[in-house]
Amino acid sequence: MKYLPLLWANLTRRKTRLAFTLLSVIFAFLLFGVLMAIRQAFTLGANLVGANRLMTMSAVSLTVALPINYGGRIADVQGVEQVDPQAWVGGYFQDPRNPIYVLAVRVKSFLDIYPEYTLPTVEQRAWLADKRGAIVGAALARQYGWKLGQQIPLRSSIWRDKNGNNVWELTVDGIYTSSQKGGDNQMFMHYQYLDDGRAFANNTVNWFVLKIADPARAGSVAQAVDALFANSPNETRTATEKAVVQNFAAQFGNIGVIVTAVVSAVLFTMLLVTANTMGQSVRERTAELAVLKVLGFSNLPIAGMVLLESLLLTVVGGVLGLLLAYAVVAVIPAALLEFLPGMYIPAAGVFAGVLLMLLLGMLAALLPVVRAMRLHVVAALRSV
Repeated sequence: MKYLPLLWANLTRRKTRLAFTLLSVIFAFLLFGVLMAIRQAFTLGANLVGANRLMTMSAVSLTVALPINYGGRIADVQGVEQVDPQAWVGGYFQDPRNPIYVLAVRVKSFLDIYPEYTLPTVEQRAWLADKRGAIVGAALARQYGWKLGQQIPLRSSIWRDKNGNNVWELTVDGIYTSSQKGGDNQMFMHYQYLDDGRAFANNTVNWFVLKIADPARAGSVAQAVDALFANSPNETRTATEKAVVQNFAAQFGNIGVIVTAVVSAVLFTMLLVTANTMGQSVRERTAELAVLKVLGFSNLPIAGMVLLESLLLTVVGGVLGLLLAYAVVAVIPAALLEFLPGMYIPAAGVFAGVLLMLLLGMLAALLPVVRAMRLHVVAALRSV
């Protein structure tokens, strides 16, 4: 602790230089945190899926509708336990800039297929009995201040009713929680309410979610389902829910590679800035370091002080950057990612950030530490 005042004095010797270096570190880790959250959002759906669920959709595209009567035929396939027809609503609340992940589902089968969503029994019964009812995730309810029994005028960017209105009046019958972080940012409504009211595409769905008895037989069940509709006007493609989510994310490109490339470029630039700052700091203190050696300081304590200065700079800036990233991530998910249920900085991302702070601090100090250790007292004092 006795060296902290000395470390602080050395760091603040050039306040303007320190401020700009610290800002570069803060910005680098702010961007790191936000990009980790975006990467997590694109992979979150794959992490939430159940191993015993398949999805059946049009072989042409996810946006091409399928007849709802396909559900009965799919349910007869050996190995299929439950089938839930689902329609994408394209909902938003009050403003198109507030999109909400909304699906129209068949309530009974939905509750059986998704055990990770926890809903009190009383609220389950209320939702089952209320055609205009909906359930919302706890995070979504907190975001908009929704309460049980509240009327929600949900607007759809896709569906209009027979009078040409795009407003669907819903009642919050339940607020569910999810066993997976990020899974409570969605809304689910009755399929029948949507289908009875919409002006077109009646008796169709976007996909079917299948609960199967044995995940090991997922491939054979998928083949059997698709064989039912081969050579028909509406051929299907069935795959595990995880594969579908991953393919959807892949449409935006390889998110992992993109994020890694951007983060690497930013952190490398930050490393150069920090290393330059530390190098200038050591050069300016050549005589002071020589005096320390005259007073009996060995190379190890001197190298340690230079290293600690660099670590203090990267750790303080990195922590501030990650804290800012948390604040930024808290306000952008709904406006930015309509098709993704949630976005947050995962614990693994925070851990990786801390390791990067330490690693970059040590790398930035490497050359200045070598310079300080090789310093010759006589030559240094003569240069003053």
